[in-house]
Amino acid sequence: MSDYRIESRWVDWFSVHTYVIPLLDEAGSWPLAGSLAFQRLDDSDPRKLAAVLDGGRRDALRNDVICSALAQASQDISMAADWPAFARSTLRRKAAYIARRSA
Repeated sequence: MSDYRIESRWVDWFSVHTYVIPLLDEAGSWPLAGSLAFQRLDDSDPRKLAAVLDGGRRDALRNDVICSALAQASQDISMAADWPAFARSTLRRKAAYIARRSA
């Protein structure tokens, strides 16, 4: 059995797209995977496989966009404050420090 451990959560949508596009072009048009029209297709109908491949391509795009957004958010957070100074000020506090809240 092959070992498919996830070494990175990054997904490259374009590599999935370039892999499936020739197969999708052959099918022409297809229903949305899981839809009633999809369910009515014979299992040997190439449009059924195209619907599943398109669903996988869509999921790869979603994951690619999410990973990009998370990476950007990480960069934004790291630049949002002087984190070393924040850490130093936190370490200087006494153990019983309780931040005050304004009413």
